[in-house]
Amino acid sequence: MAVDFELIRRAQSGDGVAFNEVVQIYRRRILGTIARLINRPAEVEDVGQEVFLRVYFSLDQLRSAEMFEPWLYRLTTNACYDFLRKHKRRPESRMADLSEQQMIMADASASSRAHLEDGQKQQVRETVEGLLSHLSEADRLLLTLKEVEGLSLREMEKIYHVNENALKVRLFRARKRVLKAWGTDSK
Repeated sequence: MAVDFELIRRAQSGDGVAFNEVVQIYRRRILGTIARLINRPAEVEDVGQEVFLRVYFSLDQLRSAEMFEPWLYRLTTNACYDFLRKHKRRPESRMADLSEQQMIMADASASSRAHLEDGQKQQVRETVEGLLSHLSEADRLLLTLKEVEGLSLREMEKIYHVNENALKVRLFRARKRVLKAWGTDSK
């Protein structure tokens, strides 16, 4: 959902009502992104509040309203990285460290039918979150923005400040690491 550029311009000029509208439009997406990146449900609201504080205090630095979404995602990812550095996550484990039973459950969940019941959908969601939690922060962030949030390569170029080909290589390598760790990589 894209925000009206005029609304962004009004918020940049100090219109508090316009800023609140922007927050209401993006709040759910930003909190969802944060939840997937930091994997600590109790801390999501705090990090989200930090993101919107950063937006409020630096909105005047935004060059054009058209750049708002990539800029907002950049602020969000930076806030998540800051949080993770501050709270030093537990040591990451690899997919190879999962028990055979956990691997079987993950495999069964991933191959289930598209029309799962609510309980099964929750199990799939937990499995995906579990897989993402075993990736490096950089891989998890990259794959979440591309595969879960559905950002285009052009949007991601603006967030990562690298060209499209570099992003394609990073995505390919991140996907390859997931497949290799999951045991489905065929050489």
